[in-house]
Amino acid sequence: MNILVNLAGLMLMALVVWWFWLSQRKTAAPSATHETTIIVEDGVYTPASIRANAGESLTLHFERRDPSPCAEQVIFQGLDTSEFLETGKTTTLTLNNLPAGTYRFTCQMQMYQGTLIVD
Repeated sequence: MNILVNLAGLMLMALVVWWFWLSQRKTAAPSATHETTIIVEDGVYTPASIRANAGESLTLHFERRDPSPCAEQVIFQGLDTSEFLETGKTTTLTLNNLPAGTYRFTCQMQMYQGTLIVD
């Protein structure tokens, strides 16, 4: 009986690792934008990839539908920017004068993941 419980636990851990870090979600190639809404739900950001123009401003509206504590903050690596997201509300974040590059945005535990591509 203990072996079955251990096997079930290992399978569940493998599923969590695959879902959050190894799965490749199919997304269409994004076009450059000045404003977009990102849905925060079920362990993912939708859309997970955003394209913007260098030197311009980008306004992001994060609509947090997931009450999970992991979803309470979005952090943009390389831009020194973060914002707390309130459950059931839309939080607006404006990034000004974006430098060219590719930037990850994640929750504080890095389970929710997205990419900002600035050309």
